[in-house]
Formats: sequence, C-alpha cells, structure tokens
Amino acid sequence: MSDAREKAVLVSNAEGPSPFVLVCDHASRWIPPKYGDMGLSEAERMSHIAWDPGALAVSQALSGLLDAPLVESTVSRLVIDANRDAGAPNLIWTLSEATPIPANENLPTEERQFRIDRYHRPYHEAIDDLLETRRRAQRETVLVCVHSFTPVFLGQKRPWPIGLIHGQDQSFTRALQAALAADMPDLDIGWNEPYAALNGVTLTLEKHGDGRGLPATMIEIRNDEITSPPGVARWAERLARCLETARRTLQQG
Repeated sequence: MSDAREKAVLVSNAEGPSPFVLVCDHASRWIPPKYGDMGLSEAERMSHIAWDPGALAVSQALSGLLDAPLVESTVSRLVIDANRDAGAPNLIWTLSEATPIPANENLPTEERQFRIDRYHRPYHEAIDDLLETRRRAQRETVLVCVHSFTPVFLGQKRPWPIGLIHGQDQSFTRALQAALAADMPDLDIGWNEPYAALNGVTLTLEKHGDGRGLPATMIEIRNDEITSPPGVARWAERLARCLETARRTLQQG
C-alpha cells in the first residue's frame, strides 16, 4: 500500500469551481495490513459490509462532470465507520447485517481510540478544513454525501433504485427529489430510504451540512444500478443534471 493510501482521507479537486462539495464516507474496502483479514473471508471483505460498492465511482464521475471537490475516506468501515459519531456503539461494527466481525469483538479502549485518532478524526477534519476555506472565501457551497446500498438486507428486498435522506433542513433534498421526478417520471425515489436520520446514519450530513447551515443532502443508490461503467455514467449524468436543477430551484425560492 502506498504512502498516499495509508492516509485516512483523500481530497481531490479541492479548488474546483463548482458550488457542490462531494463526500464519500464508505468509498474504500481497504483494510490496513496490521488488521490482517479481520477474521473474514475474501468474499466478505469485498462485499457491501466493507464499503459502498459503486459509490466512489459515481462520486468521481460527478466530480468530473461538475468540476467539484471530492473528499473520500480511504479505509473500510470494517475498521471504523466514518459516518458514525465517535461515541456511537456501532462506530466499530462487531456484527454487520448477519456477519460477525471477529477482529472487532472485545476491542480494547486503546485500540478504539487509536482508530478514531488515526482514521475517523482526520477524515472529518479534512471535510471541515475544506468547508472552512470555502466559507472564508465566501463561496457558495452545497454538501452532497454519496452512498450506495445493497438490494437485499436481512432478507428484505429494497425496491428503490435511489433514496434521498435529509438532515434537519430538508429543503435541498426536497428540491432534488422534485428534479429527479421530473427528469425520470417513473423513477421510484425512496424518501429517507433505506435509512433515515433516526437510524444514526447522518453524521457527515448533519455535522458538516446542518452544522454549518449549508444546503445538503445524502444520496443512496442501490448498488446493482452502479456495478458497471455504463450504470455509473448514467447515474452520474442524471445526478449532475438534477443537482444543478435543485440548486437553481432553491435559489429561486
């Protein structure tokens, strides 16, 4: 693993002129060598319990289309979940869906704190630094958190190709929902699906969006929609159009 990948966070196109700032909490399935295989099979370490498949590819495509900054976590959520509060019981998962994670069981307090200091805090500091730089420069900013979700969870099918999740302020998410519905009238858009803020999945959205009073949204794409380059391109192009439309709608009041 290169020195660059050993970092907890990667920021791309930081000076991009777009009003949008993209963040990808679960971009990577990389596990630092010190943790070995974490007691999991290769298939488990490649599955959705380790990361959000396709989310980084969509984020990178969106960054290119919008010329927007992108902040991504470089470590698997099997090690630590970048989208959970540092005090949350599921910050470090011992069971993900139905899969036990042996390496995380009975974790010493010192190891938990090491992971927070090494991987979790630097990620959120990087987002905060980027947003603060933009604030000081008086740049318009809309925060967009990009995720993907598995089509079946605990035996339950999830029908929505895309879900939108809002924090305390739902105005931009409402505008994006309307833009997506107009762009593709037959699209089944999950509202606060497959998760909602009450599920404790909106740390990044609320900490950096609501916390700064920024327009913000969290996008969840069903991962079977974005397993191939054409699927990634299709969704990135659709989202780029609809994000711009939602922004204009919000500006017009």
